[in-house]
Amino acid sequence: MHILKTAFAALTAGLIASTACAAEETVVKIGHVAPMSGGIAHLGKDNENGARMAVDELNAKGTTINGKKVKFVLVTEDDGGDPKQGATVAQKLVDAKVSAVVGHLNSGTSIPAAKIYNTAGIPQIAPSVTAIGYTALGYKSTFRVIANDSFNGSTLGSYAVKNLNAKTIAVIDDRTAFGQGLADQFIKGAKAASATVKILPRQFTNDKATDFNAILTSIKAGRPDVIFFGGMDAVGGPMLRQMKALGISSKFIGGDGLCTQKMITLAGDALGNAQVYCAVAGGVPDAEKKGMDDFKLAYKKRYGTDVQIYAPYTYDAVMIFANAMQQAKSSSPDVYLPFLQKIHYRGITGDISFDNKGDLNRPTLTLYTFTEGKQTLLGIVR
Repeated sequence: MHILKTAFAALTAGLIASTACAAEETVVKIGHVAPMSGGIAHLGKDNENGARMAVDELNAKGTTINGKKVKFVLVTEDDGGDPKQGATVAQKLVDAKVSAVVGHLNSGTSIPAAKIYNTAGIPQIAPSVTAIGYTALGYKSTFRVIANDSFNGSTLGSYAVKNLNAKTIAVIDDRTAFGQGLADQFIKGAKAASATVKILPRQFTNDKATDFNAILTSIKAGRPDVIFFGGMDAVGGPMLRQMKALGISSKFIGGDGLCTQKMITLAGDALGNAQVYCAVAGGVPDAEKKGMDDFKLAYKKRYGTDVQIYAPYTYDAVMIFANAMQQAKSSSPDVYLPFLQKIHYRGITGDISFDNKGDLNRPTLTLYTFTEGKQTLLGIVR
């Protein structure tokens, strides 16, 4: 009987200790939004995977804030790449009382969502949004960890003229905030690089289009050296196939939406060798590559596939939030936001700090082409 009482007492004490330990563990919700359905769902999943790797790593090492163990929980939402749906899920995250938001993937969904997060006082770090208008909103809660279109577009425009020797350029955009904004800046960059470059009448499509014969036929008559496309791989790949069918051999150049592993499949043999050029709004020089390379290996081991583009940036975004919370000794947005604004974080994507708009202080751009069905690095611009 005494033995039973002793065993029962020990069991009870263990349960009480376990319950007390669980009660002391604070749950910190991190929201993540991207298109998890639709034509660019592969990019949305890539971003989510990166964020989840960071959350799991933080939990595995027993992260504490103000001396108390915390459990990070990733709350994911699908905005379908649609601005209205983006606003709806943004409000859903606000109602769920998340402490931070990583996302959205697209400029067109991030801009309307930013207003909702700002009103609620929830900091947002965009891992793949390049539109100038995103940080031009003037919100103190809005940040990004990649370069914006002013830097990206102007660099691509200059590259087309100076490196691809373009004398005549055709421009197509998908009418999204990203595609249109990048195309605008590309034209500015090309004209700044050459007073004599000829820009053909601009053409437009949309982010769900599949038939480009009319605009490509019109472009073909102008005999451009380079065709610039402001849009994503889901449209750019099929567009390249139709270019090949029409006998258009112009160089094809675009932003990070074309710099994906999926682009190789979508374009097929129309990808060519050194015909397609693209730029990722980020990147690290060789001397700083180990962290990025290690991440990519860990990513492939876990998910069985290569990084598409921005998983490393969603990973860093989560880590930046955690770092700011630890510095502030609080996961409350109003307490840690001032620390986030002044953060200086060494991530796998480089040194990260923000200016007063929430843009990176030292943005980079990585240029690629495709040869023999693989991405080939051309260089990093800073």
